[in-house]
Amino acid sequence: MFVVEHDADVIRSAEWIVDIGPGAGKYGGNIVYNGEPEGITSSGSITAEFLNKKTKPAFSRKPFESFYVIENATAKNLRNISVKIPKGVLTCVTGVAGSGKSSLIHGCFARQHPEAIVIDQSPIGKSSRANTATFIGVFDLIRKEFASATGPDPSLFSFNSKGACPKCNGQGVLTFELHFLDSVKTVCDECERKRYHAEVLDLKLFGRNIAEILDMTVNQSYEFFKSSRIKKHLHLLQEVGLGYLKLGQSLSTMSGGESQRLKIATEPTNESNIYIMDEPTTGLHLSDIDNFYRIVKSLVANENAVVIIEHNLDIIKYADWIIDLGPEGGKKGGELIFQGLPEDIVNNPRSLTGKYLKNMI
Repeated sequence: MFVVEHDADVIRSAEWIVDIGPGAGKYGGNIVYNGEPEGITSSGSITAEFLNKKTKPAFSRKPFESFYVIENATAKNLRNISVKIPKGVLTCVTGVAGSGKSSLIHGCFARQHPEAIVIDQSPIGKSSRANTATFIGVFDLIRKEFASATGPDPSLFSFNSKGACPKCNGQGVLTFELHFLDSVKTVCDECERKRYHAEVLDLKLFGRNIAEILDMTVNQSYEFFKSSRIKKHLHLLQEVGLGYLKLGQSLSTMSGGESQRLKIATEPTNESNIYIMDEPTTGLHLSDIDNFYRIVKSLVANENAVVIIEHNLDIIKYADWIIDLGPEGGKKGGELIFQGLPEDIVNNPRSLTGKYLKNMI
């Protein structure tokens, strides 16, 4: 059996490990370890670093004074339960699959609070024309920089407008429709996937043309640009651990975890917002989980209520409040097993979450 996995306990129990890296995006794609579990801890890989890691980020439970209240919830399999969600802290909603977590939060809480910001791992774009730079709103600023430095209108530096390669219309590829078969795509022989016509590519900013800029990673472009407005947008991506993404990378190629962090980077950071996240650590590497917690911690520090439906104990242990549903899934679920502090759930004999959390706090 071959399993793609990030959970440390599952990795340690494997009989053979293939570790790919060393980083993500353009910094990955290499086999950094291939062998028995005992050997990975001395491989020097990022996975090894976190398997060997003894210390975890420092944290303390944040105090709270008031609650959002859900009364007599009966959505789907919920059994007329009432719960409290503290304001301005991290709440984890736990329980086995099918225990009623999504019904409680999406079916009840989110409906009561339509102002809540829901951040999940659903795809953020199907069009190949949408990319990292357009999603975070920095591409308009970059095009204006080019226009200011070279003279033409900013629209000339858009592959969706005047600057597009006339043969592929700014797609970078040519698509051929075949009868009774899937369409075939080939690299445009005129622009060679650069998307722009030749006159645009002759125009340069600090020695780079617009196609070369879009081929830069966020980290590279942060060092390249001098504009504080552009740097501000790029820094947001660095803060959520996406510095390795290319500015021109299509949104349709991004993983669920990358999509989720892009959404977080573009959300307002005002105080007293409600953020709802549904199993946000799914597919995240051990190193990404620590980075994700740092993001959550900063949201809570700004007095935002963060509600996470979660199974990962490395996040649950940091919660200021836990709502545990169960005892099982489907018809045997929907009960409120526990609500309160993590230190108290470990003493609840009915809670499976408490049983496994006990060794971690």
